[in-house]
Amino acid sequence: MSEIASRNVHQHLLTLLEHQNARFHVVEHDAVGKCEEVSEIRGTALGQGAKALVCKIKGNGIQKHVLAILAADLQADLSRLAQHFGGLKASLASPAEVDELTACVFGAIPPFSFHPALQLVADPILFQRFDDIAFNAGLLEKSVILNTQDYLRIAQPELVDFRRL
Repeated sequence: MSEIASRNVHQHLLTLLEHQNARFHVVEHDAVGKCEEVSEIRGTALGQGAKALVCKIKGNGIQKHVLAILAADLQADLSRLAQHFGGLKASLASPAEVDELTACVFGAIPPFSFHPALQLVADPILFQRFDDIAFNAGLLEKSVILNTQDYLRIAQPELVDFRRL
């Protein structure tokens, strides 16, 4: 069992944001499967959504996991992500790996890494278009809308261009 598995990720995230004096609010909604549907329910633009992808980078002696954050209206170019880290290829992690590294199900992963073996990266375009980002906050039925600058200050992701061009 990972050190994060026993955590309530949603509550852990809210506590972190409160202690860091972040400007945010929580939106409760039905659990929906598509980014388009949840952005409509939240009342946010699709591009404000922070999509979290747990990826495996391999090759050239590299083997690591990355939590890659991307605007929900864009697609990831996993080969660009692999190249950034000196790897040969990147793929999405298995459901078991996602559970181990995030203690969340697919779709509920917030854009924060709480596991030491999960490096946080984000495509910078997510922070250039809107004052707030929106994301599922450890649960499929709860979202957080968070000030973009507060996110960058608290999460401190490595900024990596990895969106499909």
